[in-house]
Amino acid sequence: MTGGDLLAFAAGALRGHRLRTSLSLLGVAIGVASVLLLTSLGEGARRYVTGEFALLGSNLVIVLPGRAETTGIVPIAGGIPHDLTLEDVEALRRRVSVLSSVAPLSVGGLTARFGERSRDLTVAGVTAEWKDMRRLRVREGTFLPPGDPARAPRVCVVGGKVAEELFPGRSPLGEMLRLGEERFRVTGVLAPRGVSLGLDLDEVVLIPIGHHLRIFDRRSVFRILCEARSPRDLDSARRGILNVLRDRHDGEEDVTVLTQDAVLKTFGRVLGILTAALAGIAAVSLTVAGVGIMNVMLVSVSERTREIGLLKALGASRGEVLRAFLVEATLLSTSGGVLGLLAGWAGILALRGLYLDFPVASPAWAVAAAVFVSVSVGLVSGVLPARKAARLDPVVALARR
Repeated sequence: MTGGDLLAFAAGALRGHRLRTSLSLLGVAIGVASVLLLTSLGEGARRYVTGEFALLGSNLVIVLPGRAETTGIVPIAGGIPHDLTLEDVEALRRRVSVLSSVAPLSVGGLTARFGERSRDLTVAGVTAEWKDMRRLRVREGTFLPPGDPARAPRVCVVGGKVAEELFPGRSPLGEMLRLGEERFRVTGVLAPRGVSLGLDLDEVVLIPIGHHLRIFDRRSVFRILCEARSPRDLDSARRGILNVLRDRHDGEEDVTVLTQDAVLKTFGRVLGILTAALAGIAAVSLTVAGVGIMNVMLVSVSERTREIGLLKALGASRGEVLRAFLVEATLLSTSGGVLGLLAGWAGILALRGLYLDFPVASPAWAVAAAVFVSVSVGLVSGVLPARKAARLDPVVALARR
């Protein structure tokens, strides 16, 4: 039997049992599509996190209050004997020479009012350095002015959605916006940005951090973001920040300093494990599909004993019968794999359309693994039925009804 004969034999057998073939194809297709879709979610999460940090540049250093007693992303143990203050920020700016900018952050919720309109939103206290560090663009007007945060004017910059909801049909520039019991003059409107590192910059109001701490009756800042002059300075920046704050906090190392590359590596490891786990879960579907193919092929051998006997009586060797059934199983699994790839890619395109800001993409290794596993499933699942068919005695097979 030639290769063409084997393919024609396998295709004819599959066409003869359309419902059973369709169900087997569906099982393999679901398994392959599941692998693609689930790994694309994991890969999309990794790309999203990497992209968000890329918007902050490549030399970011984050200072958090509290010392981390275990490895991780944020401090989860240890006390906070000293707050991070604006005086600490100024000390870092003056004493750590490898830092190009230092930007404190304080966050709280307030009710914003203009005329008869009001809404609850996030109010963030920042400085002028925040604009360049977060790579923000101002659609209208100007950002917060530089200078001493304690002497900053009562001005604010609003997100795009805040401007649309509180100042419909008009420019908010120059208007007085009431935040709680305080009034601030709007000097700028941010360009659309969406959610970035947990903060929706379209629905936020930025005010000078000195006023923010006074309104919320706080002394400490939430975070301090620093930017080193170059990637080579990250380690020096980290050591310098720790030394300065240790000196200011009575010799205690009571803060956590994270570099951007360390955070990305941690996220990468976590999301890599998540992607692999999702791929493993999806691979269970392929295993189940393989069992289904094996059952289909075993039933097929039982139903086609006379056909097998006729083939062997006409001179087909045991090896040719074995190859015929292996080709049939492989054709079944490969066709299901192709359908699964098409369905998976269609699902990925649909997710991209629904979530424009989420970079859904299945990694190349997942596509290759899904195809390889689907074909392997067919080969492995077809071995036992094919061997059973090849061992049939032609006389006995012809005699069966």
